[in-house]
Amino acid sequence: MTRLAVLLAVVCALSVTGVRAAVRPSEQAPVAHAAAWYVVNADTDDVVVSRDARKRVPIASITKLMTVIVALSHHSLDDVVTVDPRAARVGEETINLRSHEQLTVADLVKGALIQSANDAADALALSVAPSFPAFADLMNHEATVLGLSDTHFVRPDGLDADGEWSSARDVTLLAEAAMKLAPVRDAVASETATIAGDRQLHTWNDLLGVVPGVIGVKTGHTNAAGWCQVVAVERQGVTLYVTILGAPSRAQRNRDLQSLAEFGVAQYRTVDAVSTEREYAAVSLPYGLSPLHLVSTRPFTVVTRLGTQLVEKVVAPAGVMPPIAKGQPLGKVEIYSSGTLVGTRELVADRSVGAPTLRTRVEWYTHRTADRLLGIFG
Repeated sequence: MTRLAVLLAVVCALSVTGVRAAVRPSEQAPVAHAAAWYVVNADTDDVVVSRDARKRVPIASITKLMTVIVALSHHSLDDVVTVDPRAARVGEETINLRSHEQLTVADLVKGALIQSANDAADALALSVAPSFPAFADLMNHEATVLGLSDTHFVRPDGLDADGEWSSARDVTLLAEAAMKLAPVRDAVASETATIAGDRQLHTWNDLLGVVPGVIGVKTGHTNAAGWCQVVAVERQGVTLYVTILGAPSRAQRNRDLQSLAEFGVAQYRTVDAVSTEREYAAVSLPYGLSPLHLVSTRPFTVVTRLGTQLVEKVVAPAGVMPPIAKGQPLGKVEIYSSGTLVGTRELVADRSVGAPTLRTRVEWYTHRTADRLLGIFG
């Protein structure tokens, strides 16, 4: 039976040192000109930087993300909605829906998310519930389900209303939930679209197609809310959500979003945690045979935050008895990040070793016996 022993459990000093050296210690997180902001790694829930992330403030048209989530839970994309007169009467940003006009849910979702059209959001809401308050009840129920404890909705379109608020942290959770839905992902990644009535839609997301890696999500602006936005950024193996609420201008919001996104991405590096070019353990063989080396046949990379401690642990036999086939699994290497197991790779024999012959064993025992006798009588 193979006896297992931990041969190695050390910090990957080279990887971590290289990462730490990538950013100067003097670098500080940028400060946004806004009521609140929040930057989080969506893969790990690691908060990169934040300010007043639980402060309750208006979020304007970012509200439409929840409207679409609730609407899609009641409709299929090809369902046809007859525009309620109350939706057709709403003002500010619209796609000029006409009372009793019929559009598909897919087109209304695009109108609500790309053009941020209030009438599209309201038409979706009134196709599900008899009134705005009744639909808001559905929105608030979903907010509870999603853990949005700093959020309360009043309208489906995000127009200013007493008693309506959210927070930078909740907006981020809302955006993450919305991005799990394919129709949302497709809409918020689109700079333009054409829907029923030959309506041409144009995004309000100024970073889309401009800042590398931006894939959405939603903007918002009212007098009470100021300039708001949540963006998702995929770059260098990490997905970040950056939320700014209550910026003084569209231009300032855009500048701060970009600087926070760039800072956030810069906090991560991809580390080659397991290499196929390295020998991870030397396993002893009997009868004076040269040790058997264990290697990985598959690499493993991990995206890690600057300063994060990576620990490598190799578990392998202290010794094995031939025959051993090249590529035979004999151990494993585990990679831990801040105490959490993030990856495992199998370790295999780097060569084949045949079963020892009778002659090999006899010669080995003869030499060992001679050595012992010399030690006694020498």
